[in-house]
Amino acid sequence: MVSPRAAARQTVAPANIPLICAALLAASLVACLIVAGVPYYVLSPEDRPYSPLHPVFRSSGTVGLKLGIFGVVLFGILFLYPLRKRWPWLAQIGNTRRWLNAHALTGIAAPVIITFHSAFRWHGLAGVAWGIMIAVALSGFIGRYLYVKIPRRLNSVKLNAGDLESETNELVSALDGQSLVRSEDFAPLLRVPASEEIRRMNLVAALWAMFRQDVARPFHVYQLRRSVGRNREAEEIIANIRRLSTLRTKMAFLQRTEQVFHLWHVIHRPFSLSFVVLVVIHVGVALSVGVR
Repeated sequence: MVSPRAAARQTVAPANIPLICAALLAASLVACLIVAGVPYYVLSPEDRPYSPLHPVFRSSGTVGLKLGIFGVVLFGILFLYPLRKRWPWLAQIGNTRRWLNAHALTGIAAPVIITFHSAFRWHGLAGVAWGIMIAVALSGFIGRYLYVKIPRRLNSVKLNAGDLESETNELVSALDGQSLVRSEDFAPLLRVPASEEIRRMNLVAALWAMFRQDVARPFHVYQLRRSVGRNREAEEIIANIRRLSTLRTKMAFLQRTEQVFHLWHVIHRPFSLSFVVLVVIHVGVALSVGVR
């Protein structure tokens, strides 16, 4: 039987259609750039000026310049997410989960578009800005991973200890009431390091241990599904086991996760602001000397 909280999660309306459409459009644009631009991008810097594609795909070309403008617009959208916390009127638009998903999408699309704008040439101030941009994007993946490791409600409000215990008890009760899957078969999924062991870990070791738990989980679920077969009842039970496994991992590493997440904020914000400064300088210089 599916627990009430799990059922609530399964009945969430799929309101991500605009985001999916945006992702498909971005993927289509990148695919077109790859197909049309590869003959130019693979050329050496010395040979590029002699290519008929040079006026099109160079940074200041007809396509390259538009990609730069589009990339700046995407970064503007990207920074609406942190501004949402400071501007009440913006916070009333949509919910945190959708904003975070849009933030993640633009955080992936913007660096890719800017990379094509640069025509895969990184030198001078623009090269420094590109390197910081990639560092910010990579740290964004880490931040996203840490964010979802902190248990939250569907409206993204962080769960308290009582909520976590209540949901855990519901899942345990649902599993105790079934006889299809033996407890020893799904025991590896519920195994987490002892709290004392986690406290002795440094932050990097704790993050790595949690990551290994998450990577191993799909393989354990696959083995469990093979052993019990595929039917509706089994899938409902496995969904509860997977949810309980995820929840137990989050609870075990919660303190460490929050510590790393706080440290991530300390590092991520200065990098983001320095990137904005470099972009403003880059755009200002390009406008002052003229786009060539």
